[in-house]
Amino acid sequence: MTLVHETDYGTPASRSEKLVTLTIDGQSVTVPEGTSIMRAAMEMGTQIPKLCATDMVDAYGSCRLCLVEIEGRNGTPSSCTTPVAPGLNVKTQTPRLKQLRKGVMELYISDHPLDCLTCAANGDCELQDMAGAVGLREVRYGMDGANHFAPTSKLKLPKDESNPYFTYDPAKCIVCSRCVRACEEVQGTFALTIEGRGFDSRVSPGQHNAFMDSDCVSCGACVQACPTATLQEKSVIEIGQPEHSVVTTCAYCGVGCAFKAEMRGDELVRMVPYKDGKANRGHSCVKGRFAWGYATHKERILSPMIRDSIDQPWREVGWEEAIGFTANRLKNIQAKYGKDSIGGITSSRCTNEETFLVQKLIRAGFGTNNVDTCARVCHSPTGYGLKTTFGTSAGTQDFDSVEHTDVVIVIGANPTDGHPVFASRLKKRLRQGAKLIVIDPRRIDMVKSPHIKAAVHLPLRPGTNVAIVTALAHVIVSEGLVDEEFVRERCDWTDFQEWAAFVAEPRNSPEVVGPMAGVEPDAIRQAARIFATGGNGAIYYGLGVTEHSQGSTTVMAIANLAMATGNIGRPGVGVNPLRGQNNVQGACDMGSFPHEFSGYRHVADDAVRIMFEELWGVPLSAEPGLRIPNMLDAAVDGTFKGLYVQGEDILQSDPNTHHVAAGLAAMECVIVQDLFLNETANYAHVFLPGCTFLEKDGTFTNAERRIQRVRRVMAPKNGYADWEVTLLLAKAMGFTMDYAHPSQIMDEIAKVTPSFKGVSYQRLEEMGSIQWPCNDKAPLGTPVMHIGGFVRGKGKFVITEYIPTEERTGARFPLLLTTGRILSQYNVGAQTRRTANTVFHGEDRLEIHPHDAENRGVKDGDWVKLQSRAGETTLRAEITERVAPGVVYTTFHHPDTQANVITTDYSDWATNCPEYKVTAVQISLSNGPTQWQQEYEAQAQRSRRIAGHDPAEAAE
Repeated sequence: MTLVHETDYGTPASRSEKLVTLTIDGQSVTVPEGTSIMRAAMEMGTQIPKLCATDMVDAYGSCRLCLVEIEGRNGTPSSCTTPVAPGLNVKTQTPRLKQLRKGVMELYISDHPLDCLTCAANGDCELQDMAGAVGLREVRYGMDGANHFAPTSKLKLPKDESNPYFTYDPAKCIVCSRCVRACEEVQGTFALTIEGRGFDSRVSPGQHNAFMDSDCVSCGACVQACPTATLQEKSVIEIGQPEHSVVTTCAYCGVGCAFKAEMRGDELVRMVPYKDGKANRGHSCVKGRFAWGYATHKERILSPMIRDSIDQPWREVGWEEAIGFTANRLKNIQAKYGKDSIGGITSSRCTNEETFLVQKLIRAGFGTNNVDTCARVCHSPTGYGLKTTFGTSAGTQDFDSVEHTDVVIVIGANPTDGHPVFASRLKKRLRQGAKLIVIDPRRIDMVKSPHIKAAVHLPLRPGTNVAIVTALAHVIVSEGLVDEEFVRERCDWTDFQEWAAFVAEPRNSPEVVGPMAGVEPDAIRQAARIFATGGNGAIYYGLGVTEHSQGSTTVMAIANLAMATGNIGRPGVGVNPLRGQNNVQGACDMGSFPHEFSGYRHVADDAVRIMFEELWGVPLSAEPGLRIPNMLDAAVDGTFKGLYVQGEDILQSDPNTHHVAAGLAAMECVIVQDLFLNETANYAHVFLPGCTFLEKDGTFTNAERRIQRVRRVMAPKNGYADWEVTLLLAKAMGFTMDYAHPSQIMDEIAKVTPSFKGVSYQRLEEMGSIQWPCNDKAPLGTPVMHIGGFVRGKGKFVITEYIPTEERTGARFPLLLTTGRILSQYNVGAQTRRTANTVFHGEDRLEIHPHDAENRGVKDGDWVKLQSRAGETTLRAEITERVAPGVVYTTFHHPDTQANVITTDYSDWATNCPEYKVTAVQISLSNGPTQWQQEYEAQAQRSRRIAGHDPAEAAE
């Protein structure tokens, strides 16, 4: 194995369709118009020396190394900033150019420390490479390497080691500005600048701040762009340069970034974003780039453990004993209570192949359809709403589509925190002139941040999504802004007429809806007009849409809006759900719902069920099984007794923690398969250690339906990949599944799932990634859905009546709580809390408006009690105008807070997706943790005892 090398063409590719032919060093080359001479030369195999140029950012032309001569032109222009032209005759290597380049390099080297042998970038330093490329053999200005910022200088500047993941050494900076431009052009944060003038110039985070005190979001773009050791990963400093790499897919959010896992032996040195990754195009965020240390964290459990009851310590055992114990328990439960007394939960963090096997085990091995997934408790309304209106249960576009959009609606999503790499691409498009409409109770960063500002922000009251989207439709219909040609050709005209009559009713007007939703009517009208008349219009939404009692209704209202304006079926438009976890889409696709096989086909469909029965060799139930809340209800009632949970932590992530705990405590066998003793494991009888994405082969499917390979880069530290553990359990249950490699599981998935028919590991290797549907009609996949027609035939408009949630504020609970995520943490935090990301976000905070805080005597940083009808917890207050009066907000990343003890059992009418986003609460000052929190922590500590281990060493 070797390092995966990617060609740096120096400047970005031109998108022009017009071709230009020129001559470089006597060779004819044809490239798109607008291509730089540097890139044209590189495409024909000639590398022109460079330092300030890289193809991730626009040409800059400051280093003066890439000079060329052009016949008929005076001077020696920089090849990075000079575009090709027909008939040009370019020379890249002449005596004059050689002399000029050597002179430039002499100046660089004269002011650069020459500690190359001990420098962390030794072997991966472009300054070294270019010195060799230009033939530098002497430096007329001296070779002391006494940089003016070095420790021996009067102007000495210390290394900035404040960031947990990388260092900044100003003494090694060559002021190429690549890091500054990457921060601006790629990430869009504008955290870096060049401070000083002339010889005193250097890169500075903000106004002479340390990196940790600046606006830096630790995405790593600057580190990746740096050609020297000025910005260097601490892992490289500690371990050394990697010697081989493997391309794989990030296991955090639904963007699905591709990375090169760069290794030394079986030790991971760093994760570098892969430029050929079609979801991220070479960019990353702090989680995927740096937060992988959890894989080797001391709290990771590597041995199977069992116990007879949850009040006993864990006992470490071998795999054979653990699997046998588990199978015997489940068999005994079914013998006593019936086959439907057990079930399982698949993971949105595991691979497609692993998820498919778990649901297969439950349906065919357990003999029940009691299978559910965390994907249902976040995006099941997406599946229901889009299948009803369009005919498919997924988003319509690829991420590249945003580059062609003119107007974007972001509703119920916080891309900069939840999907940061996509947010960077969106911000870039906004800086190019696209307009943005934000519909969110909070003033998220997309409303206003450096060089972007939303045209309209509708800070609606939580729970009023349906009313607001319908009011937008009211304006579009009543003002004659409907794309009638599109609707008549592509949609059911009768349905449209009924829908148009409904939205045109006065009760759906902005003047009626606005005061009820807390939004200015004129702002609603302005937003509707911009979206309907602004060109290509795209809608991106998140859990702030789906996690409501009317989540499915809002999704259908969004679909109505897209169809009415003709914004479906081409690049730059569409309805795009931003999935929360890395394989939420895949978990849905693989048949994780209790009523559907893979490919969203109902278990009651005889033809489909018979196909699975013949393939799997067992009879299958035609009755839908239990969803997670139903399993917990049945457990409390005494009829549901066993649960297999792979890669999820329902005690922390699901609503109404008290009810979840009661359901788990009532079961006789809870099996948790995970990396750490999570909160659910407090009530488990079996713990099967899981493996990380670095230790397995498989595929993830991201938010744009993109299927990408996950490749094993090191051996499973627990002994088995997760799919292999499921095979062991299936065999012990009497249902043998025979696979030697995940590629064989994918072959079966393709065999039984129409949208995956053309997918195989071989094709993924050839294409890099595939967006489903991939079948006979679309052998190369489908980047944009519904071109020329909807999957269901005619698009269906659905009347979306606004029905207020039953969760109401009142005198006792006058505030509304909504929840969300923060950039540095991920979901329940089991992974990110075991990395250095805790320095960015070490606790959940409660955002509260200054007016509400003053009324309650709350100051910033005070401990407050957050109480609802369901429960109470304490956390510290953060006073901010990000939230409106009457609304409070918190994250749910830390188990110390257990924010979901506050949320209720209210859920979406169609899918039971919990209503996390609307909870009536009250706030009061507190002296510390509530009694429940203290009792919870004590129970957790008792539950995590491991026989033979010092309690101080027990996993958190």
